[in-house]
Amino acid sequence: MLDVGEIELPQPGPSEVLVEVAAAGLNRADCLQRRGFYPAPPGVPADVPGLEFAGVVESVGDSVNTWKPGDRVMGIVGGGAMATRVVTEGAELMPVPKELPLEEAAAVPEVFLTAYDAIVLQGGLQAGQSVLFHAVASGVGTAGIQLASVIGATSIGTSRTADKLPRCTDLGLNHAVLVEDGSFADAVLKAAPKGVDVILDTIGAAYLAQNVKVIGKKGRIIVIGLMGGVKGELSLGALLAKRASIHGSVLRSRSAEEKADLTKSFTQEMLGRFATGELKPVIDDVLPMSDVQAAHQRMDANETFGKLVLSW
Repeated sequence: MLDVGEIELPQPGPSEVLVEVAAAGLNRADCLQRRGFYPAPPGVPADVPGLEFAGVVESVGDSVNTWKPGDRVMGIVGGGAMATRVVTEGAELMPVPKELPLEEAAAVPEVFLTAYDAIVLQGGLQAGQSVLFHAVASGVGTAGIQLASVIGATSIGTSRTADKLPRCTDLGLNHAVLVEDGSFADAVLKAAPKGVDVILDTIGAAYLAQNVKVIGKKGRIIVIGLMGGVKGELSLGALLAKRASIHGSVLRSRSAEEKADLTKSFTQEMLGRFATGELKPVIDDVLPMSDVQAAHQRMDANETFGKLVLSW
């Protein structure tokens, strides 16, 4: 059951910042948490969802000297972002570029940090290489398309919904693949005959065998979602022959230090590209927080292209 209610106002610790939240992005993890499949990690509010936000600093802890009241910030948290106030470590915040309204900034942290961490920091994607995005019209997919373009890599994306693919092409997707009857391998290999260098997989088991088929030599498969199941059959011989690797990754349960390192890297390498227009949040709709139930229904129905944002 989702409803708007009252909670106790949090207070920042020495290294923390209290942010007045303007808007929060909705993620599939929030839907899973609502259904009881993805509980909040220890120390995170169990009954307040929300993994990303944008807002204005209200107060800071005694040891925080990076931020001050009035600063526009955005960031990721383990939960609790869909409240009017949220407390987070100061080191996990990013400044909101002046070109972005706060409602748009709320659609940036989770998907762009997730995609950047997966394809760049873990996948090692470089200029001249290729990357395959599954569910490419998702928030992570649309962020990944743009990051690949910035890096100078060739992007290939799959979707089960035909009318979403042209919009991905408009974002810079180089090769669009419609998944029919669960098959995508032949179309991907037509676009990348030697196989792809990196796969960002949000599907999991249902795509495992085909992922191994299309991965190139020394390729990296980064699994960040399991919408297509948790157990699949793996051809170890094919994996060994290609000297490929499979990495599992989650962002929510990482330590504060790991999240701070990721935030710092993204801020240094990519944040300025929102000011130049090279990167932009892709937003399906901005809804009032009171419409949170309707937003969940739309995400459950897979009706969205890009992000849903809930605003106070």
